[in-house]
Amino acid sequence: MDAFYASIEQRDHPEYRGKPLAVGYAAERGVVAAASYEARKFGVHSAMPSLTALSKCPRIIFVPARFDVYREVSRQIRDIFLEYTDLVEPLSLDEAYLDVTVNKPGMVSATIIAREIKRRIRDTTGLTASAGVSVNKFLAKVASDWRKPDGMFVILPEEAEAFAGELKIEQFWGVGKVTAAKMHELGIHTGRDLKRFDENELVRMFGKAGHIYYQNAGGIDSREVVPDRVRKSLGAEETFPVDIADKTELEGRLRDIADEVWRRTSRRDFYGRTVTLKIKYADFRETSKRHTYSRPIEDFHLFWNVALHLLGAVEFGKQRKIRLMGLYISNAMEMGEAEARQLYLDFGEDETEYI
Repeated sequence: MDAFYASIEQRDHPEYRGKPLAVGYAAERGVVAAASYEARKFGVHSAMPSLTALSKCPRIIFVPARFDVYREVSRQIRDIFLEYTDLVEPLSLDEAYLDVTVNKPGMVSATIIAREIKRRIRDTTGLTASAGVSVNKFLAKVASDWRKPDGMFVILPEEAEAFAGELKIEQFWGVGKVTAAKMHELGIHTGRDLKRFDENELVRMFGKAGHIYYQNAGGIDSREVVPDRVRKSLGAEETFPVDIADKTELEGRLRDIADEVWRRTSRRDFYGRTVTLKIKYADFRETSKRHTYSRPIEDFHLFWNVALHLLGAVEFGKQRKIRLMGLYISNAMEMGEAEARQLYLDFGEDETEYI
């Protein structure tokens, strides 16, 4: 989808149309969740601090997020997808992979299907989508960004290798700023540069990801579209308006987060064995504490006591104020693998990670 959250706000509020808009809060700790294309012209983008966005575009309009609305629109779009194929793999509320090799209408052209889906999304929601059509996930993803907004780009099978060779390495899956800098030092700037290296060399330099880089450089991606991805974790976090050092206040904030996580856990029937507490300090250093049980945690009181225990193991105070706190449940087990209830507290050694 094109600037999904921001486009919904402009759709529902005509006074915002054609104006630079950001979903989020114009506060000191605010972060842009989404930016309209009018705002992007000023260099505003998602995950940017709100104050930075204001400095780049003083006339930008901030509106609070309405995730219930975004989820409902996403559901409408997903229903359209499912009329063409059951092989739909959502990546987020506004993005998904579709495998239409065998499709319900029996259409012979993925390009025609993509064009029809784009039209139906516009007719149903009043929003625009961009589509990438190709032989695998990697190329389809790149193609979907090629002619935004309201675009469509097709990479034919015989064009795959040459197209990948022309891509900048920043466009390759899994290549972030650190990896890109390392590649630049090695003289790797495009997919064609990657292909000059032996696959084993790339693995030696970049680990297992080297296999993926080498294949993608040749336009190859063997990943299938998986409609039912297994959820690995569930959680929530909060960035505080003011850094906190007081224990009582931190416990209160943690309780609010724990309540929200448990609501999500119960709603999705997701019960994991590992609880992780994430902390970000005022100086932006991060630490995490976690504890793992042998059985799924299905009791909120146990979950809350674990969270409190982990907070008690965290260093904080006037010289060590906390900016952000997050709580997560992971490492789920099938219910048949363990007893349904965990009735004891067994605090062993906690694992700590410093980033």
